[in-house]
Amino acid sequence: MSPGPNGVLIARTVPTSGRPAGFANIAGFVVAFYVHGTLSILGISVLLLRSAELFTAVKLAGAAYLCWIGYKSLRDAWRGAVKPVAVTPAKRVRDLRWAFGEGLLTNALNPKVSMFYLAAFPQFIHPGEGSILDAYTLVTLHAAINIAWFSTLVLLFARLTGAMRSGSMQRLLKTATGVVFIGFGTRLAMLRAATQ
Repeated sequence: MSPGPNGVLIARTVPTSGRPAGFANIAGFVVAFYVHGTLSILGISVLLLRSAELFTAVKLAGAAYLCWIGYKSLRDAWRGAVKPVAVTPAKRVRDLRWAFGEGLLTNALNPKVSMFYLAAFPQFIHPGEGSILDAYTLVTLHAAINIAWFSTLVLLFARLTGAMRSGSMQRLLKTATGVVFIGFGTRLAMLRAATQ
C-alpha cells in the first residue's frame, strides 16, 4: 500500500485513459507477479540475485523503463504548458493493451519483486510435496491483495477524473508522475544485489 511505481502508474493512467486502462494496468501487475513467482519457484531468481552481472542487467533495464515513463510524462507536461490539449478517455482496444504492457513491464523488470518472494516465501512453505502449490498459493494471495488495493485506487481516481481533466491539473499530474518515475528509476539503478 505504500506509494510505489504501481500506484503512480495508475494515477497517471486512469485520468487520461479511463477506468478500463487502470484495470488493464492491474492485470499486467498480476501477470508479472506470476512471472516472478515462477522464477522464484524454479530457482532462477536465486541465480538473478547471485549473479551480479545478471542482476545489474535486469535492474538497469527496469530503471531505464521507469525513467522512460517519467521522461514521457515530463515531455507531455511541457507540451501541455505550451499548447494545452483536452484530455479525453481512451476508447481503442490498443490503449488497453498498452496499459497492460506498462503494468507488466513496471513489475516484470523490477528485481525487488523477486527479492520479496525469495525473502518471504520460505517462511510459509513446507519442504516436500505440495511446496510448489503452496508457493503459487502465496503468489495468488499477493496478487489478490494487490488487485483489491489497486482496484480501489482505480475507482478513486476514476471518480476524481472530472477535476483532474483540466489542463493545469494534467500538467501538474504529469510533472509529478514524471519526477516520481525518474526518482524510482534512479533508486532502482542504485539498488545493490544481495551479494554485492
